[in-house]
Amino acid sequence: MSRLFAFLACLMLSAPVLAADPPPVLTYKDLLARPAVTGGIRLTYGSDLQQFGDLWLPRGAGPHPLLVLIHGGCWLGDVPAFDLMNPMAKALSDAGVAVWNIEYRRLGQPGGGYPGTFQDVAAATDHVRALADAHKLDLSRVAVAGHSAGGHLALWAAGRAQLPADSPLKTANPLNLRGVVSLAGIVDLRDYRERGPTACGGPDTVDRLTDAARRGSAAFTDTSPGEAPVKDLALTLISGTRDIIVPPTFAQHYAAKATGPEVRELEIDGAGHFELIDPQSGTWPVIQAEIRDRLRR
Repeated sequence: MSRLFAFLACLMLSAPVLAADPPPVLTYKDLLARPAVTGGIRLTYGSDLQQFGDLWLPRGAGPHPLLVLIHGGCWLGDVPAFDLMNPMAKALSDAGVAVWNIEYRRLGQPGGGYPGTFQDVAAATDHVRALADAHKLDLSRVAVAGHSAGGHLALWAAGRAQLPADSPLKTANPLNLRGVVSLAGIVDLRDYRERGPTACGGPDTVDRLTDAARRGSAAFTDTSPGEAPVKDLALTLISGTRDIIVPPTFAQHYAAKATGPEVRELEIDGAGHFELIDPQSGTWPVIQAEIRDRLRR
């Protein structure tokens, strides 16, 4: 009998091990189902109902480094994406980083699209100067980060100095930034329009955002970071290998064109689209480390 047991044990050890199915990726519905995270200071940067942000402050006297945080949601006004960034904002503020989580006018809302969406992001970013004294913010350590469509807007905000002089989006003296972090960002509108998944509505959404019907071939010149990649700032592009909304190939293509002082393109194995904004996920140590690094002196 002992020989039989030994034989069976050998069979079990030598049998091929079938790989288990990977765990499901985090979804938008998963995040919405969680308890709401609150605690930021609600402040406005304009007169429209959508021109506001939540300022999350660390403990201590400051001055605090600041991250301007831009939510995604396909640039669409009917997608409740702003509050999804609050867990990330709270986690960063608990770790010593002030966060300005901004809202902006989006497609389907009055003033959303071109030029309003872009003008709001610019105004909200520059409004940091008005917040600095009262809230002890360190203007020498400001970075910007965004998720998905917000990643597009983060890179756009970081590259505003390169906008064409005749663009209605051009502003004088944009806020100095130390770095930019794209989290599954749609970093090149032309590229995403041509070969991106349809999760955000396909080419029609990009065309609405850029006012392509009216502007024609000029639609990308002042709206897409892919036309003039960031060159003066430290840049991190982070993707999940299982992201089907913004697959890593878009960050790869952008990184190949970027000429900044430091460009990092990171792919987190097993992560999907929404793990990148979830402090409870295994991706968070990487996300937090990159943000803190982009805020260093």
